[in-house]
Amino acid sequence: MNWKKISILLLVLIVADQVLKIWVKTSFHLGEAIVVFPDWFQLRFVENNGAAFGMQIANSGGFDWGKLALSIFRVGLVGMMFWYINYLIKQKAPKGVIIGLVLIIAGAIGNIIDSASYGLFFSASTPSTIAHFGGSYAPFMMGRVVDMFYFPLFQWNNCPSWLSFLVDSQ
Repeated sequence: MNWKKISILLLVLIVADQVLKIWVKTSFHLGEAIVVFPDWFQLRFVENNGAAFGMQIANSGGFDWGKLALSIFRVGLVGMMFWYINYLIKQKAPKGVIIGLVLIIAGAIGNIIDSASYGLFFSASTPSTIAHFGGSYAPFMMGRVVDMFYFPLFQWNNCPSWLSFLVDSQ
């Protein structure tokens, strides 16, 4: 696999990701879902303020330094992954490994785009509208990430109260 094919795949994935996210963000209310494959896959509008699984890094002094650090970390990690793909190409790694990494990079770049720009371009979450000058909800690199792929693989019945955070509240 060469860099031209990788670049085309990456561009297609990022454009498709952003088109789908903007459609979900401007058409759905938070928590709203469309069933794509019953009992297996849904498009569900969720916004993530922080790190993986909605975790947040504590902020201090009125500015969310944790969110900024997370954004810088994401950019650095994407750079390292590009370096690693270059290394794998030289080592003649299997095409599937490279494609898998490109999928991860595309997702990371999509999250960087969300964080960097959605706070500036949108005024709210449900359903979002394009912000008018001065009407954005967050500064650069402080926007929320749109998550929309939902796979209800586990169903919890009679879950103990101390595990209630695992229960799907939707």
